[in-house]
Amino acid sequence: MRYILDTNICIYLLDAHPPQVAQRFKTTALGQVVMSVVTYAELCHGIERCTGADREVAAQSLARLTQRVPVLAFEQRAAESYGVLAAAVRDRRRNAMDRLIAAHAVSTGLTLVTNNEDDFKGYPGLKVENWVTTL
Repeated sequence: MRYILDTNICIYLLDAHPPQVAQRFKTTALGQVVMSVVTYAELCHGIERCTGADREVAAQSLARLTQRVPVLAFEQRAAESYGVLAAAVRDRRRNAMDRLIAAHAVSTGLTLVTNNEDDFKGYPGLKVENWVTTL
């Protein structure tokens, strides 16, 4: 494994837009990219907000994505990293889900791929890459 995808990048892959994200993803070998179970939870929430046929299409799309991008369980080490990161940014309001994703990335030594770089500033030990702005 090398990369852990933020929710926005997974959505870009599901939508095949922007195209540079899909292009960059295609250059990674199978097994190099995962998503956090936290990201998976956010994507499942998105499916639950859909109705009718859209819901079924979204669920099928997510199932296809997880065949190529496995869901990584949140382990004790990730929980411990969460404590460190939460303390590091205690003076700034951050989304708790983003903080959990960041902790997961740090605890596994993976580079977080996101288009929301500002949401992840100030976390010690976190490596971030943006596939929207770099090829």
